Amino acid sequence: MNLKKRVESYILEHELLDYDKVIIVGVSGGTDSVVLLHLLLSLGYKCVVAHCNFKLRMEASENDSLFVRKLAISLNIPHYSIDFETVEYAKSQGISIEMAARDLRYEWFSDLYAQLDAQAIAVAHHADDSIETLLMNLVRGTGLKGLTGIHPKNGKVVRPLLCCTRKEIEQYRIENQLQHVEDASNATLDYTRNKFRNQVIPLLEEINPSVRQTLYQTLSRFDGILSIYDRAINDTISQVKSAEGELIKINIEQLQQSAHVTTVLYEMFHPYGFSNDTIEKISLQLESESGKSFFSDTHRLIKDRDCLMLQMLQSRDELVYEIGENQIEIYTPISLKINKLTKTGHFSLSKESSCIHLDYSKLKFPLILRKWQEGDTFYPLGMNKRKKVSDFFIDNKFSLIQKEQTWLLLSADEIVWVVGYRIDNRYRITENTQEVFEIKLAV
Repeated sequence: MNLKKRVESYILEHELLDYDKVIIVGVSGGTDSVVLLHLLLSLGYKCVVAHCNFKLRMEASENDSLFVRKLAISLNIPHYSIDFETVEYAKSQGISIEMAARDLRYEWFSDLYAQLDAQAIAVAHHADDSIETLLMNLVRGTGLKGLTGIHPKNGKVVRPLLCCTRKEIEQYRIENQLQHVEDASNATLDYTRNKFRNQVIPLLEEINPSVRQTLYQTLSRFDGILSIYDRAINDTISQVKSAEGELIKINIEQLQQSAHVTTVLYEMFHPYGFSNDTIEKISLQLESESGKSFFSDTHRLIKDRDCLMLQMLQSRDELVYEIGENQIEIYTPISLKINKLTKTGHFSLSKESSCIHLDYSKLKFPLILRKWQEGDTFYPLGMNKRKKVSDFFIDNKFSLIQKEQTWLLLSADEIVWVVGYRIDNRYRITENTQEVFEIKLAV
């Protein structure tokens, strides 16, 4: 089967493209992207050219941009281009130039995708790129998914050339007399991928001349294994994981009954940015005391008695919120409905922690809502002595997250209500109460 037929079959097999809407084709001017554009056009797809100038090779980068523009004009198809200050961006973000170029490219592709109402963004990754990715992931450390290389489709991005090797693509270019530009940076060792391409793989070929084909077949086997693995992992995760709003809980006892605890932890928490080392530490602390915390850039995981609790990181809310004497409802930071009642013989005292009744005459306005602070004390309902709020939390087995999420209602500087849990005994309804201040917590 010739290359054109094979690419056509690959597109159909993986349902990558259709003929109805435009395709954005990332074209650098090199062999791979020029061949991709030629193949898609020859197969009858509607294409536009998108080119990024990363300004990494001075005059050569400008020449590449000029070549791609002329190519699009010669093919009579729309052309879009953009210039990036890639080095400055990489420095500002503290990332490699490779990563900076990738982030800038795909962010712009996404904007263009929305602007043109495109069906897909086609890029020219091929089988050799997938092999290089496999080896890079092995060296960095990865789960099973990282051993399956590059995938034909990832969201709006499609890769129709993954069924082709670099040599096959080059041969197609020669046979079809396609003009292209050479990127001299591909021959340097300044970038990690080039070290694998120009040093590691040739060394492996000395050991096994057919190593590229061997690794490509291995990728295919890993892809099949991954589908079986994913089903087993997802079944295990569904048994140990539960959600309470935005809070995720993992039952430790059930987790420890799984076949390989660390592997399950990796699959659960790696997507939230937890490193391999951190996940290993979590695994070792499953039977430790409560309160230990582990962090990624975006989330925190807490060991709390018989479960692990995962939540998104939020800055501690130090704001205070006022409730005026005549307000009947608030929505920030929590939803409360407020009512002023006259105590009559038909009055019924609430027994629900989400609905409280206070002696209106004892309140000083505006009331204040704020988070718990170290040293806070109150007189819990039914008690005539002061108690630390922190001790109240401990007695009621509050998790660290529950403590941080709990609001306090204050009158002047005195705590009136640990919201949703207990009022202060001093503000309770008595036989002398004439007016009742009712607050309902929306739950």
